[in-house]
Amino acid sequence: MASILKVDTIQDQSGNNIINESADTITIGASGDTITIPSGATLSNLGTATGFGVNTPAFLARNSALQAISDDTMTKVQFNSVVYDTESGAYDNVTNYRFTVPSGQGGKYAVYSTVSLNSEVNSNLDGVLIQVRKNNTGLDVGNNELNFLSNPVRLAPVSFFSAIELSAGDYLEVYCRIEATDATGGVILASSNFGAYKLIE
Repeated sequence: MASILKVDTIQDQSGNNIINESADTITIGASGDTITIPSGATLSNLGTATGFGVNTPAFLARNSALQAISDDTMTKVQFNSVVYDTESGAYDNVTNYRFTVPSGQGGKYAVYSTVSLNSEVNSNLDGVLIQVRKNNTGLDVGNNELNFLSNPVRLAPVSFFSAIELSAGDYLEVYCRIEATDATGGVILASSNFGAYKLIE
C-alpha cells in the first residue's frame, strides 16, 4: 500500500531544517551543512544546473582592425574588441589590453591566443613568435615560435595554449614578433584572438 507524506519542512532533532519547500523552491540542508552523495549513488540532472561547475571567470577578445608592427620588435597585441567578459571589466580593451584576475578568483586557468601575422607588401616572413606574459614576464608562461627560413611565407597564424596558475591581481598580456626577410614591418590581422577561462578543480 502506497503512502504520501505531506510536509513543507523536515527538521533534525535540534530544529535545523534538513529539507524545506517554499514558493516552488526546495532547499536541502542549511548553511554549514555537508551534503554527501554516497559511493555507488548517481546524481542525475535533467533540468538546468546553476551555481556550480562553471568555468568562470572567462573572457574572449579580438582586435577589430589591423595593427602595424615593426620588424624584430616585441609588440603587445591590442585586442580591443570584447566578445564576452563574465566579470565585466576583468579584461581591459581600452588602455592596457590585459586580463587581470579578479579578487578571490585565483586558481588554474586555460589561456589561449591565436595571432595572424602578415608581412608588408614586398616582403616575406622568416619567422614569427607569440608570447603570453604573466605580470610582464614570459618566463612563467611560455611562447610559441615558428621558423620559415627555408621557405618564407607571407601570412602566418601562430597559436598558444596552456594551463597557468594565477593569483588574484595577476595579469596576462599577449606579445608577438615577426622576422621579415627585408627588415620591413608587418601587420596583425583582425582575425586574431585572446581568451582564458578558470578551470574547475
